[in-house]
Amino acid sequence: MPSHLALLVLFAFFVSLVFAVITKDDAREQLRLGGMMFGGFLATAIVLGWLLYPLPL
Repeated sequence: MPSHLALLVLFAFFVSLVFAVITKDDAREQLRLGGMMFGGFLATAIVLGWLLYPLPL
């Protein structure tokens, strides 16, 4: 079974891919926006996970 991190990376990749294709017409702009969104999704998820780790379940 894949880890949560692997599923997060897969989800972030597909969401950023779809948003980049929908919003931009030029391939270079799509690649730039998709990469920025992918990095933003991963960075946000990791930082929020790190900040919420000390909270009790």
